[in-house]
Amino acid sequence: MAEATTAPHDAPAASASGEADAAQRIKPPKLHPLLRFILIRIGISIILIWGVTVVTFLLTNLVPTDPVAAILGDRAAADPEIVAQTREKLGLDQPLLVQYFTYLGNLLQGDLGVSNQTRTPVLASIGQVFPASIELGIGAILISVLLGLLLGLLSALKQNSIVDHAIRTLSLIGISAPTFWIAAVAYFVFFFKLRVVPGAGRLDPWITPPPKVTGLYTVDSLLAGQMATFANALGHLVLPSCVLALFTIGLLTRFSRSSVLDIIRLDYVTAAKAKGLPARTVVFKYIFRGALVPVITVVGLAFGSLLSGAVLTETVFAWNGLGQYAYRGATTLDLPVIMGVGLVIGVVYILVNFIVDLIYGFVDPRVRVR
Repeated sequence: MAEATTAPHDAPAASASGEADAAQRIKPPKLHPLLRFILIRIGISIILIWGVTVVTFLLTNLVPTDPVAAILGDRAAADPEIVAQTREKLGLDQPLLVQYFTYLGNLLQGDLGVSNQTRTPVLASIGQVFPASIELGIGAILISVLLGLLLGLLSALKQNSIVDHAIRTLSLIGISAPTFWIAAVAYFVFFFKLRVVPGAGRLDPWITPPPKVTGLYTVDSLLAGQMATFANALGHLVLPSCVLALFTIGLLTRFSRSSVLDIIRLDYVTAAKAKGLPARTVVFKYIFRGALVPVITVVGLAFGSLLSGAVLTETVFAWNGLGQYAYRGATTLDLPVIMGVGLVIGVVYILVNFIVDLIYGFVDPRVRVR
């Protein structure tokens, strides 16, 4: 009888427990934290890119100069009918908000517009000149990272010595000296006087560029097995890369020195030394690795600035890259070119920062996403 009376009370409890188990079974699985982090960063990057389009469009269209006059010239710009037709053709007679949404709609279709001066698609022109800037930027950042980190580490380990003072002085000169002046002097000395580097341009005039795969002459010539072309392209790349890298070398030297000095004073470095670990292990496994985390941010930002700030260097060395293309667009008030280059540079900065955030987890376990 006792079992018969308790069974009705146990049935609802068992039913509720079964419902809870079923609800737990149909609960959607959680995303891996790393995947969730990547998705969040992608979402933030998309918002930032949209912000870049807004800022680029507004700043470009608020320039107190009439782009129609720059396109037509003085004589044609004096005719009101021609001016009105040109403004209507370019869509400049529409309200600014309508112009922006038209521009944004074209962007979503992969259309950056057409150059007002050359009447060629901006995206196609950027695709032609961007590999040259990428090649120059990669060469400069490799030199900057190699020398900047080593000099910064050496300066910190030899703190307050003659070596430290000499490295700090050289880094200050690298940061302070105007890049265009260094480019002109270096070109005059190493090409005109010493003849140790080839002339301007990416290749000698009598050498045919390698078959285009990436647009980087050094890479494409290796892929094609053209070693003579590779040697010539590398020779043309050395001097402008070194000139462009001087500022970044000085910046990384001072920043890495400061970062290494902060790490040296931490307890885990003192403990590593007290264990009697070899000096090389302490320096590279404990000190240098810990100092890399803040330096990575500077490297990422420096790479973005090398791509966007090489206008004068590209001009001196006749390096037909993104900087020269932007300069020509700015001097002729070519709005589609200006907006296209601004958007590309903004996307490069956002992409580099995204990659830097992912690298953090591999360099420092304290910020690694699990």
